[in-house]
Amino acid sequence: MRRSPGPFAHAPFRWLVAARTTSSLGNGIAPIALAFAVLDLTGSAADLGLVLASRSVATVVLLLVGGVIADRLPRQLVLAGSSVLAALSQAAVAALVLTGTATVPLLAVLSVVNGATGAVIFPASSALIPDTVPTPLLQPANVVLRLGNNGATILGAAAGGVLVAALGPGWGLAVDAAGFLLAAAFASRVRVDARDREPGTSVLTDLRDGWREFSRRRWVWIVVAQFSVVNAAFIGATTVLGPLVADRSFGRTAWGVVVAAESVGLVLGGLLTLAWRPRRMLAVGVTCTLVSAAPALALGLRPTFLVVAAAGLLAGMAIEIFAVAWDMSLQQHIPSDRLARVYAYDALGSLIAVPVGEAAVGPLAESVGLEATLVGCAIAIVVATAGALASRSVRGLGRVS
Repeated sequence: MRRSPGPFAHAPFRWLVAARTTSSLGNGIAPIALAFAVLDLTGSAADLGLVLASRSVATVVLLLVGGVIADRLPRQLVLAGSSVLAALSQAAVAALVLTGTATVPLLAVLSVVNGATGAVIFPASSALIPDTVPTPLLQPANVVLRLGNNGATILGAAAGGVLVAALGPGWGLAVDAAGFLLAAAFASRVRVDARDREPGTSVLTDLRDGWREFSRRRWVWIVVAQFSVVNAAFIGATTVLGPLVADRSFGRTAWGVVVAAESVGLVLGGLLTLAWRPRRMLAVGVTCTLVSAAPALALGLRPTFLVVAAAGLLAGMAIEIFAVAWDMSLQQHIPSDRLARVYAYDALGSLIAVPVGEAAVGPLAESVGLEATLVGCAIAIVVATAGALASRSVRGLGRVS
C-alpha cells in the first residue's frame, strides 16, 4: 500500500519550515550572546535581567495587537515584515557590541524593538500552520516544525558558546540578525488561500471576539495561568541566573552545551510525540511540565556541568511534549479565523509575569542567595503545575481524531 503524503507534500508548509528553522538557528545563539554581552559590560545579574525584561515587556504589551494584525492581514506577509524589523534591531545591537559603544539603556531600548517584533511573529507563525496543511496532517506538521526549530536551536546554542568564547558576543548577535533576514525571504514565499473574515469590524470588536473564544474554555485559561508562573520561574532561573552560575563554575563554552542539551531534549520529545498519541494528550503534556523544575534545582543544588546538562535534556523533552499537546489542543478546538487572537491571549497570559521574573531574580539572588532563589523557582513550577492538574477540564480534554 502506498503511504499517504505527509506535510512536506505541501509547498506552503515547506517554505514555513524554512523560515522558522532559519530564524531559530540565529535565535539559538542570541540569548547566549546577549547574556554575556551584558555581563561583559557590567557584570551585573540585575542589569541582565533589566535588558531581558525590556524585550519581554514589549512582547507582552503588544501581543494582542499582534494577534489582531495576524487575523486581519495575510499572515505570511506579516511574518515576513516582522522578521525584517527583527533583523534590523538585532543588527543594531550587534553593531553596538562590536564597536564597544553598547550601554545598558541602549540595549534595553533595542530589546523593546525586538520584543515588539516577537509580539507579531508568534501569533502569525503559529496560526499560519493550519493554513499550510490539511487538518489530518496537523500533528505531524506541528512536530516537524518544532523538530526543525529545535534542531536549529541545538546547532545555534552549541555554536553560540564557542563563538562567544572565541570571538565575543557581538558576532553571535550578527548571525541572529542574518537569520531573521533570510527567514523573511522564505516567509514571503508562503502561498496560502485568503481567509474569510467579517468586513468592517473594529480592532476592539476583534479583541472582544478573541477574548470570548479564549475565556469560555476553562482548560485554556487554566493552563495559561499555570504557565504565567512556570515561564517566569523557568526563564528567570535559566536565562538570568544560569549564565551567572556558569561564569562562576563550569564556564561559558560549557553553558552553550547545556543550552544545546535542552534543545536535544526538545528534539527527542518531538520524536516521541510522532508515535505516541494518548487520547488525553493535554493532561499528559501538563504533567510533563513538572520535569521543567529540574534545571533550576540542578543549578541551585548541584551546579556541575553533567548534572545541569542532564537536567536540561530532561526538561527539554518534557517541554516539547507539552508544546505539541498544547498546539494540537488549540488548533483542533479553536476556529481558524480566531486562532491568532487566541494564541495572542495565550502568549499574553503565559508571558505576562516573565518580565517580573527576569527583573526580580537578580536582586533576589543578591539578597537571599543564588541557591535559595533557584530552589524557590523550582518549587513555584511544581506548585503551579499541580494546580492546573487539579482541574477536570485539563485532565479530561480529548483529542479530535
